[in-house]
Amino acid sequence: MKHASQSTLVELSELLDHLRSIEGLVEKRPGVFYRRSKAFLHFHEDPAGIFVDLRLRSDDPFIRLRVTSGAERSDLIAKIERSLGST
Repeated sequence: MKHASQSTLVELSELLDHLRSIEGLVEKRPGVFYRRSKAFLHFHEDPAGIFVDLRLRSDDPFIRLRVTSGAERSDLIAKIERSLGST
C-alpha cells in the first residue's frame, strides 16, 4: 500500500481542511499530521480505497482505517475528536 498521491490528497481536501482546523494537530507535510512531536496520522491508497494510519494515543501503534466514503471520513473525525478530548 503506497502513501497517498497528490491527486488523492486533492480528493481528500475537505477532510484535510477539517483536520487542519483541529487544535493540537500540525500538518508537517501534505496529508501528514503530528500531535506534539509524534506522528498522528497519514494517508495511503490502493485499489481497495483510501486509508488512514491513525495513532489515537502517543504510545499506541498505528491503526489503519478505510476513509473512502463520506461516512468513513465522518467516523474518522469523531474518533479523532474523542481521542483529543480525552487527554
